[in-house]
Parts: sequence; structure tokens; C-alpha cells
Amino acid sequence: MADKGPRMMSGIRKVVVTQRFFDDRTVAYLEANGCEVVIADLPPGKGDGDVPVETLLQWLAGAAGWIVGHARVTRELLEALPELRVIARRGVGYERVDTKAVHGLGRVATIAAGGNDATVADQAIGLMLALGRRFREGQANVAKGSFSIPLGTDLYGKTVGVVGAGRIGTSVIKRLKGFDTQILVHAPRRDEALAAGDDVRYVDVETLLSQSDYVTLHAPLTAETRCMIRDETIRIMKPGAFVINTARGGLVEDRDLLVALKAQRLAGAGLDVFMSESDPSYADVTLELAGLPNVITQPHSGASTREGLDRTNMVAAQCVVAVLDGKAPPAQCVVADGRHAAEGVRP
Repeated sequence: MADKGPRMMSGIRKVVVTQRFFDDRTVAYLEANGCEVVIADLPPGKGDGDVPVETLLQWLAGAAGWIVGHARVTRELLEALPELRVIARRGVGYERVDTKAVHGLGRVATIAAGGNDATVADQAIGLMLALGRRFREGQANVAKGSFSIPLGTDLYGKTVGVVGAGRIGTSVIKRLKGFDTQILVHAPRRDEALAAGDDVRYVDVETLLSQSDYVTLHAPLTAETRCMIRDETIRIMKPGAFVINTARGGLVEDRDLLVALKAQRLAGAGLDVFMSESDPSYADVTLELAGLPNVITQPHSGASTREGLDRTNMVAAQCVVAVLDGKAPPAQCVVADGRHAAEGVRP
């Protein structure tokens, strides 16, 4: 799917997209529902989270809807955009959206729930396989002209700890069943259907960390989950365990992870997200992690397949149209809805 340059279609309600890889089918859907679609011209190699606020304000002037990636949605930004009615994340995390401000100012914020579950779950399983079988090291050997075999380990029959059993965590669990794994789950709520059978057990986090061969994180970033993988918890884990983080930078204390990997207190890590995404002081830590032979890093691309982005594009667009039409988006997509509050009615 090729990037598109700036484009604007005729219509009556301006919707600004500050994301790459926005497909023609979704553009056509928005246009058919009375929207004028403007796709921002992002700088090469940059996302909307890297764009200055002044530029965002220029792009969003007069917009009723905004399909956003990783830009920070602050009270100040919203107050400067009185016509903006709906902010739709093309993704499922919303820690960069000030939901209290959205609600208090009478706007709506949504996520693309259900659009990328399978895509991110596939990536998590892929990282487990690649780490266990030491694909990176094997390729490096062949590239040097050596057919020396780095001895790997199976995913089959292992114990896998899944932290968080929402849409993505549940999709990972479904896939793991095909590998005859024993699955340990730590989540705020117990899903009885998911727990049915002998291969899934709900446990406390200490049990999960101490017994798992692979630990894969699928929890939101909250005060309770921030740096849940850090020096103290890493010491509970098996020396041969792998850490997979495709959820949010900040769930893992990357400096502690780096120390543990270099000290061979863990077997490896698969990382699609990093603390450096929100804290530039961790940039060198990210680079050092990426240089380790037993670490596989990705540029926060877990949801970025053609199919996954097409699905999340459409979910975000459907949320925008619903709000602009005065209707309710799907309940699982709404993270803040201040329309009734703005009218003086208790939500």
C-alpha cells in the first residue's frame, strides 16, 4: 500500500487523517457519507506524534473529525479546535489522549477496537518462534558464510504467561493452543469460557513470572502496570525465559531488561515498543537492546500489515461518521463521550 500525498475530496464535513497507509476504500466510505477527506503530508520517517502542535493546528483548522495515530490530544489542542467533534485513534491505545478533557469539552474519542487483534497476536507468536529458534543469529551466521547452527528451543509444549486477556491477549491464547502449550493468564477479570479446559490457568503475576518460559504482555499502560517487568520481577523469572512486549513501552523497564539480558538472567526479548517512545533519555537503551543478538526489535509495527491497517482505518472511519451523524459508535470503541455532558445532562 503506497503512501499518499496531501489530498482533499469534495464534501461537507472535513475529516483530517494524520496517518500513513490510509486506503482508498476507507476514503471512499468517508466521502460517501458526506465527508471531505484531507490526508496530511507527514514528514518522511515521522509520525504525527513528531509533528509540532502548530502544524497540527494548521492541518486541523475547521475539521469536524480527526483520525489520529500517536499525536498527543491535549486540552490546549482541543480548546484551540472548537469545531472538532470526534477524535478517532487508528489503534487501541489511548494513553496520549486526555480523555477527561475530551469529555469535559463535549467531544468524543474512540479507538479502533477489533481491527488489529489478529495482526498483533500474529506478531507476538512470530516473535516467540523467532526468539526460541534463534532466527536472527542463524541468519547472521549464514550472512558471514558460516553454517554453524545456533541451538534453539521449541514453543511446542512450553509454558507461556499471558499478561492481559483483552481482545489481543485472547487472540494470542487461541493461537497458543495450537502449540500444545500450558497457558498462564494474569488479568483483572476471569473469563470462564477462556479458562475452560486444562491448558489455561488464571494465576497471580508472581506465579506467572516464575513458571513461564515465555512471558507476553498485552496489558494497557496504567499506574499499576507501569514497569511491571523490572529488576525485582525479572529476578523471579526463569533464566531461560523470553519477554515479549507488543503492547506499550513502559510496561517494561528497558534499562533493567538490558542489564538482565547482558547478565544472561533472561534468554532473550522480542520488543515492538520501547520506553524511548515517550522518554528520549532511553534512546541509547533502545539502540543497545537492538544490538543484542538475542533481542528482536520492531518499530512499533505490530498492527501494521495491509490487512490490519485496512481494518483499523475502516473502524476509525465508521466511528467518525457515527459521531458526525449524531449516533453512537460501537460501545467497545468509545473511550470518552462528552456530548451529553456538554448539553448539561449527566452522562
